[in-house]
Amino acid sequence: MQITDVKIRKTFEEGPMRAVVSVTFDDQFAVHDIKVIYAGDKYFIVMPSRKKSDGTFRDIAHPINADFREEIEKTVLDAYFDALAAQKVAIEETL
Repeated sequence: MQITDVKIRKTFEEGPMRAVVSVTFDDQFAVHDIKVIYAGDKYFIVMPSRKKSDGTFRDIAHPINADFREEIEKTVLDAYFDALAAQKVAIEETL
């Protein structure tokens, strides 16, 4: 399974959640609401989840093994940092 597209849906400048992302696999299957989190001087992703009646959260979709999770995380974070760099360039060009 290949990641064929990553869309940065929304970015945030404050708080631990820095972006909401959608990822497309094999141009046929999309997972929405993956979150980019910044905490403890580290960026990582959180898969989409639903709150259970006991107050805990359960992932709706998630990678089955660590290697694929790492691949998704690297691809999403690379796209996030590329988007930030593009935003910075666009802002500088308007000045």
